[in-house]
Amino acid sequence: MGKAVASLTRPLILQSKLLCFSLFYLFAALFLVFYSSLSSHCLFRSSPFDPIQAPLFSYPSSYGEHKYALPTLRSSCSSPASFSDYTWVLKEIQEFCKNSSHKEDSTLRYMQGNLDSFGGSFSTEKRISYFNHENHQMEVPCGFFKNFPISDSDRMAMESCNGVVVVSAIFGDHDKIRQPKGLGSQTLDNLCFFMFVDDITLKGLEKHNLISRNSREYKIGAWRIVKVSTENLYDNPAMNGVIPKHLVHRLFTNSKFSIWIDAKLQLVVDPFLLIHSFIVVKNVDMAISKHPFFVHTMEEAMATARWKKLWDIGALRDQMETYCENGMQPWSSKKLPYTSDVPDTALILRKHTMTTNLYSCLLFNELEAFNHRDQLAFAFVRDQMNPKVTINMFEVEVFEKIVLEYRHNLKHGGPTSSLPKTKRASPEVFINGSYHSKCQRYLLDMWGESHD
Repeated sequence: MGKAVASLTRPLILQSKLLCFSLFYLFAALFLVFYSSLSSHCLFRSSPFDPIQAPLFSYPSSYGEHKYALPTLRSSCSSPASFSDYTWVLKEIQEFCKNSSHKEDSTLRYMQGNLDSFGGSFSTEKRISYFNHENHQMEVPCGFFKNFPISDSDRMAMESCNGVVVVSAIFGDHDKIRQPKGLGSQTLDNLCFFMFVDDITLKGLEKHNLISRNSREYKIGAWRIVKVSTENLYDNPAMNGVIPKHLVHRLFTNSKFSIWIDAKLQLVVDPFLLIHSFIVVKNVDMAISKHPFFVHTMEEAMATARWKKLWDIGALRDQMETYCENGMQPWSSKKLPYTSDVPDTALILRKHTMTTNLYSCLLFNELEAFNHRDQLAFAFVRDQMNPKVTINMFEVEVFEKIVLEYRHNLKHGGPTSSLPKTKRASPEVFINGSYHSKCQRYLLDMWGESHD
């Protein structure tokens, strides 16, 4: 009887471990929110800025363009971005685009012809032979060995975009179309937004009454929608998305700057401010965010295998073998001013120079040869090519302030569900067998165990 009375007098909070854990989680979350509110900001503007406040497009509730937003947890910023006055930036970039010519770009000659694949399917030896571009008369393979089927009206609109273009793509209906935020009052009149989609995605837009199939041209808010017939391109929708992502200079031949943004992202800073701050002020060819976790290419390869971002682990191992055999090295201070070997390629800012265009061509050739995971080939091409491309690799904290990230559409079944499944890989797949002999030095240097 006494024990029963004692148990009844215990505080309720001590009788439930779940309740204790919940309260701990609540207080921890409140602390993080409070700490974040006191931390330094990653974006600075030198003058007041009055962006467009009205929504660019009203979506039906069924479309759910803002479902599954991913929270950002980084509360500090070691290298903030500073933006100049919007009006002044707009004028400066417009003057640059007006006064620049394609004389420099004309030194990059593209290989022409009709081949069995869009990119030509060149051998490793052949691809690497184009890395040294001292001979400017040499033709470079850069895709388009098959037709990129779009309408004539879309092609004319792309050719008329002669300043800054923002490009995205949705193939396989894997994402939603999200409108940019934070645009200046004159941005839509002086900048192009193009979204490439396939027929499956187009049917989804029609289902939600976002477009009408009776229209000859499609527009959703800021985005001009370009339908691509993918029947004769790649079986993998992700590879079809690589075409506008990395060959944007070939699709928009008169543009001087471009911003690629994955469809899972929503831009929340004006594109002119981004181009000026990250490209013009830094005087670089490209700007891209560092990866939030990895510095070495092999780290990204191991994560790709571990989390089944690619099912064909053997092909992934062959890719790393090939790169190790042809001079790939882990990141070290010797690679400065490059501060990492692994970027987050969801957002890429480019100035369309000969060097940038060459890098994009060489990178695309690697993606066709192996897979669409561009982070795996990023540093290998960058380090091996000549002339060198200049890159501003900004901090992850800045990336999280200039875009919002959302989850991909949830798919049940579909083309990827029929792919053969493999056992989840571990890092051991990269250090066993013959592979070990080809990448042993890389791994030892990466882990700091080399004594030579």
